[in-house]
Amino acid sequence: MTVLIDNKTRAVVQGITGREGTFHAKAMQEYGTKILAGTTPGKGGQEVDGIPVFDSVIEATEQFPEINASIIFVPARFAADAVNEALDAKLEVIVAITEHIPLHDEMKFVALAHQQGSYIIGPNTPGAISPGQCKLGIMPAHVFKPGKIGLISRSGTLTYEVAASLSGAGFGQSTAIGLGGDPMTGMSFIDALKLFEKDKDTDATVLIGEIGGRAEEDAAEYIKENITKPVIAYVAGRTAPKGKRMGHAGAIVSGRSGTADSKIAALREAGATVIERPIDVDEALQTILKS
Repeated sequence: MTVLIDNKTRAVVQGITGREGTFHAKAMQEYGTKILAGTTPGKGGQEVDGIPVFDSVIEATEQFPEINASIIFVPARFAADAVNEALDAKLEVIVAITEHIPLHDEMKFVALAHQQGSYIIGPNTPGAISPGQCKLGIMPAHVFKPGKIGLISRSGTLTYEVAASLSGAGFGQSTAIGLGGDPMTGMSFIDALKLFEKDKDTDATVLIGEIGGRAEEDAAEYIKENITKPVIAYVAGRTAPKGKRMGHAGAIVSGRSGTADSKIAALREAGATVIERPIDVDEALQTILKS
């Protein structure tokens, strides 16, 4: 099994006629993802690499009612409208690649997604991949291999690094999910942990966090009470200066909240195995799964 996306996923690419949308739609198609349609307002009737383009998601789903997922490559000032379009179409999974979406817009569509039971991955995310089955994102697919390790991350680059380390050691991934680096994201660590806990073909979960916010501390509380499968965690940003944003909008520490030390302590107390370096993940997994 996989989590969120698999070989039954049928996707629409919003913003497909832009440079990024065109490039990644082709890459996802070549990987095996079923891209049925694309959208760009005012460009309905065109085609991009054989993919029909519609003016809206509703028009695309009328033509292809089997569409159940969307990936969004739309500029920030229009991205909230694109997400809301996908929500209006009742799509199950919405991957918002776009960064710099205004926070108040994110709060509105995340709340709506929770109300109707849709999953938003992102914004400001590399996407998600179920290796060998489906890729809805911009990640380099060659570092991912099919397997039984779930991967949840707030950092795109660290996702690739950890996946490469896992794959090189023979640990494939069931699904890898990039939560996104903004303070507000559609999916949380807890949402993903719930899905991996239920997935009978996921044996353990790797959680990649970073400084800022309470997402990792909240995840630790949930792990302590609800998760039975092993969790290996890495927290980036130990040496970051306090009060300064480091790369991601969500990676900012204020006071005692959101520090690497507080997150590491909470995760360890919850029973997670916290590693010092991303490349230590395979050794930690080998030890845990043997025992």
